[in-house]
Amino acid sequence: MTEYGRDSGSHPWHPGDPLYGDQGYGGQQQHPQSQQQSSYGQQHGQQQYDWDPSQTAGGQYGHQQGGQQQYGQSAGAYAGGGPDYYAQQDASYPPHAQPQVPQQHQGQQQGQQQAYEQQRAPEPEPAVRWESEPDEEKISLFDDEPAAPPAPAGSSGDAADEPRDGSRRDRRGKKPKKKNKRRSGTACLVVAVALVGVVGGGGYLAYDYWQTHFGAAPDYDGEGTGQVQVEIPKGAGVGQMGEVLQKAGVVKSVGAFTEAAGKNPKGAAIQPGTYTLHKEMSGKAAVEMMTNAANFLTIAEGRRAVQIYAAIDQKLGLPEGTTKGVANREAKNLGLPDWANSDPKIQDPLEGFLFPSQYSAGKGTKPEAVLKQMVARAKETYAKQDLEGKARELGLKSPLQLITVASLVNAEGKTHDDFRKMSRVIYNRLKPSNTQTNGKLEFDSTYNYATNQSKLNMSQAAMRSLDHPYNTYFTKNKGLPPGPIGNPGEEALKAAMDPEPGDWYYFVSLDGKTTTFTATYAEHQKLADEFARKQKNQE
Repeated sequence: MTEYGRDSGSHPWHPGDPLYGDQGYGGQQQHPQSQQQSSYGQQHGQQQYDWDPSQTAGGQYGHQQGGQQQYGQSAGAYAGGGPDYYAQQDASYPPHAQPQVPQQHQGQQQGQQQAYEQQRAPEPEPAVRWESEPDEEKISLFDDEPAAPPAPAGSSGDAADEPRDGSRRDRRGKKPKKKNKRRSGTACLVVAVALVGVVGGGGYLAYDYWQTHFGAAPDYDGEGTGQVQVEIPKGAGVGQMGEVLQKAGVVKSVGAFTEAAGKNPKGAAIQPGTYTLHKEMSGKAAVEMMTNAANFLTIAEGRRAVQIYAAIDQKLGLPEGTTKGVANREAKNLGLPDWANSDPKIQDPLEGFLFPSQYSAGKGTKPEAVLKQMVARAKETYAKQDLEGKARELGLKSPLQLITVASLVNAEGKTHDDFRKMSRVIYNRLKPSNTQTNGKLEFDSTYNYATNQSKLNMSQAAMRSLDHPYNTYFTKNKGLPPGPIGNPGEEALKAAMDPEPGDWYYFVSLDGKTTTFTATYAEHQKLADEFARKQKNQE
């Protein structure tokens, strides 16, 4: 019996009872004592699994009928306290001490509890996804949607509150509708700029195509300024010449030069060689300067240094001997390679390094400038070849001796067809095992070089008696002269590095145009006698 006079019978509740009516509903705080009694009512109806059917008979059943009213009142407390509170209170009773509830009341309690749970639980996710349902959220470069705000502090973070597919839903279990996406002004600007770039690029390509195929080639105006040296290689066409000039900054485009060369009657006569031109010249001015013979000096292959000095003086209008004096004084400052002066008996250090070609030598040009052009061209040509390695292969002492052989080939050979055979004659005579000439060259060209002349049919006695380091007829002089006897061209250099196989020791030209080579002195003597008869008849 409680303090409010309730026993196990069926009595109405006293109005003064804190559980009277439905005061606990609506979330109002209950009195501690009423909470305890309400808890008992909850526990009284919760023991559905420990209930004994035999207790439903007699007064016990009547007690349970009286308890039905108490159970209903307890249900009001249940609604106010919530399931968590109910579970806590249920755990406060030991299993054997909890009151038993009839099966009928159990069904009522279970029904109310299930109804409550159905109200709280979200709708189950539909098994079928309709086509009208919006797709999952997609990332777009054009979305300006701000990031979703964090969940409120009191919201549940359990994984059970979220659908399995990871999308968020409202209280009814449905996905929220997407908001209309707004296009970014910056993104639109980027697209616009890209479109302009595409259109502009297409326009540029069209313009470039028109200019290339139909428009005038880009060109400078006027005669240009400053000076620049360019080297036009042998065998270069007009287009290749234009590429060399454009790369050197002389003309603005290859087309400007080729068009000007096509319009100039002398354009096709531009020769390979070294040219001193101006920077940023018009194509027309470049062609005129390169075809004006007054601006250039052409040196033929095989010429001696003294002959070239005289040609420079004449071209520049200088007193005779001026350029030779400059060469003697400035030889060390003209850019010669280190191996140029390897023999102290060398007569002229520039011999063999004044490469035959065409050079700029217009009015006002200094002799030093012309000599530097020639030495630079020779040094560049020789650097393309492995002179040192080739000299060792051929039994020579230095690259300078290889240039010396080339100068002898250029001086003795009548044509380029003779050069490789002439080169073989030289190497055969230089062999220590040579019994035909005993290591002596005996070339007329060396005697002429020593005497600074160019004659034929010299006296054998005179040639053998001249004591000069370059005279290969002199009895004491075996082998090569100290240095080159002229300035060989590219063909003579190639022949010196690649002699034609053969056993020739002698040669003679009967008509002054072709050369006949022989291996024995007897064969050579017959040809020499025939040559002498022809010379006598001409006299």
